[in-house]
Amino acid sequence: MTSILIIEDDVAFCKMLETFLSRRDFKVTSAFTAEEARKILDTTTINLVLTDVRLPDDDGLSVLKHVIQINQNIPVILMTGYAEVNKAVQAMKEGAFDYISKPVRPDELLQIIEKALQKNNSTKATQNVAEVKQEAVVEPKTKSAAKSQFIKGISDASAKLNQYVDLVAPTTMSVLVIGDSGTGKEYVAKNIHDRSKRKENPFIAVDCGAIPKELASSEFFGHKKGSFTGALTDKIGHFEAANGGTLFLDEIGNLSYELQVQLLRALQERKVKPVGANTEIPVDIRVVAATNEDLAEAVKKGEFREDLYHRLNEFSIKVPRLSKRKEDLRLFVSAFLQRANNELEKDVEGFSEQAMQALERYDWPGNLRELQNIVKRSVLLTQHTTIPLELLPQEITSFKEDASKQDFSLFKNANEQELILDALEEANGNKSKAARILNVDRKTLYNKLKQYDIKL
Repeated sequence: MTSILIIEDDVAFCKMLETFLSRRDFKVTSAFTAEEARKILDTTTINLVLTDVRLPDDDGLSVLKHVIQINQNIPVILMTGYAEVNKAVQAMKEGAFDYISKPVRPDELLQIIEKALQKNNSTKATQNVAEVKQEAVVEPKTKSAAKSQFIKGISDASAKLNQYVDLVAPTTMSVLVIGDSGTGKEYVAKNIHDRSKRKENPFIAVDCGAIPKELASSEFFGHKKGSFTGALTDKIGHFEAANGGTLFLDEIGNLSYELQVQLLRALQERKVKPVGANTEIPVDIRVVAATNEDLAEAVKKGEFREDLYHRLNEFSIKVPRLSKRKEDLRLFVSAFLQRANNELEKDVEGFSEQAMQALERYDWPGNLRELQNIVKRSVLLTQHTTIPLELLPQEITSFKEDASKQDFSLFKNANEQELILDALEEANGNKSKAARILNVDRKTLYNKLKQYDIKL
């Protein structure tokens, strides 16, 4: 299967291209920055690169040079919405196969891609940098990596979250994941496990709020046959089941005080004693705990043991609310849409632009869980390939944004330049953050920067 890398920071447009090409039997990988694209190119076999000329951290010409360094036979097609003919001509001189102007017409793009691949087939191409340097075949990804459902996101809030995960995952530190219900704390915990040295060993998730108090010891530490009424066989507890891997304790604040004592001892001694057993079993586990409560406040009130809190909180990660990650919403919608299609055996392509805008206006009190439910419900209800606005719940279609939010589009052009400069100053030059302050997408901001010749 032909592998295409799309490099485009406009998430909606990128996902449209990804869907269009995937339906034509291409294997599509997406990147939203030049840096992310280089990492993919350095580790993955790619047959063709489709890149925007302007990217948040670099430009398409730089990506072109990187591709040529890896394998000069990989065709590169550039997209531009800025009518920069000189840059396109320069790209062609430096080795680009072709360029296409935005708005991109899918049929025209497909013709250029097919022409590039036909030319490419006349030469022996498609070696990645690992093959070039090591002259070895890259091993396929493991099943656990392929099944990972963690969505990294491109917003500033996501970037900080991803940075923390990258830092702590390779260590042995216990991690406390903090966030509101539905923000995806378990996915973060699983991603920490998948990126750790324990990734080949078990990841055991436990909902601490769902375990009856009288059975908690047995659930965590196991029991021996006949140790109490109903113990008809030996049982392996969660600690022993997670041996060598990661134990994820969700909603840790729901544990009873008595079980907190037992849990602390097990973590300190690295041994567990099944109910009814005479000997202890050594265990080697890493603990990742999660909570939507203020555990520090619970410690002050005497509801949570301070020593256990510090044992669990060697490193803490705050998972942001979906309302703080609006730049990621289309990514999440795309991922949830694919899952819903698979589960419901449907072939829905996406939401109408009106519906998508309504989803982006909504404040998502239920966070990612609510979004996933809405997407799945919409896929089930729709009779078309595109989900219309009318199928969304009333709380979304009737939602009104906070009028106190500054809307960039309400200001006259005479004020735009000053507003942009103020936003960039407030964001310390971070364009993504400045775009959010102005309540516009990044592409609009880039256009305005060019219009007013604002250089950073």
